[in-house]
Amino acid sequence: MTATRPVPAPDFVGYPEVRRHIRALLDGRPGTHRRPVPACPKWTVTDLVGHVLEKAEGVFARHGGVLPPREGPLEVPELLDRWDEIGDELDRRLAEAGGRSGEVLVMDAYTHELDLRAALGGPPPVEHLAGAPSFDVLVRGFSGSVAGRGRPPGRLRTTGGAAWTAGPGRPGISVTAPAHELYRALAGRRSLGQLAALDWSAAPARWLPAFTWGPFSPPLRPGV
Repeated sequence: MTATRPVPAPDFVGYPEVRRHIRALLDGRPGTHRRPVPACPKWTVTDLVGHVLEKAEGVFARHGGVLPPREGPLEVPELLDRWDEIGDELDRRLAEAGGRSGEVLVMDAYTHELDLRAALGGPPPVEHLAGAPSFDVLVRGFSGSVAGRGRPPGRLRTTGGAAWTAGPGRPGISVTAPAHELYRALAGRRSLGQLAALDWSAAPARWLPAFTWGPFSPPLRPGV
């Protein structure tokens, strides 16, 4: 996989920004906590926040952190407080570990920040420190799916000029989309119809199954 853009910041750098954004989206808005999250069927906003906290706690414990006591189910304000409580130390431990130790955690949290924004009817962020490293994680996973399914390699392009090669070899097809749309496509948030409607250089039918990989698969209905 290659990318024609600057080398991104270390993977963990965007994680504090995700925490700040999610808190800013939800602070003082208790009426939204039971709202469904269309990108995550059967989840409410509370479930989404509980999930990102659970992921953080798991990584924190694997890196030697001692979790504070937890009693009973927590609501959104308490979930956010607990996330912040371990956040600074988790950031430090990820920085010390280096490499790709926090990349999946950051990608997961950033993806769910976008899910939350969509559920609340808000726009995606114009810029985000977690965006570039999260894109890299998704492109690597998608590239593995392309190769594993025996599909020809292709070129992924954003309308802003970023580009990646998915799969080994010389690309024989390309797809171009705004960065947010391409990200959501790679993260299983776009239906097969939405994927086919992107700007492809050739018929995309052979490629579409590769968008099912890891935990991701295109929804049956158009995603947001």
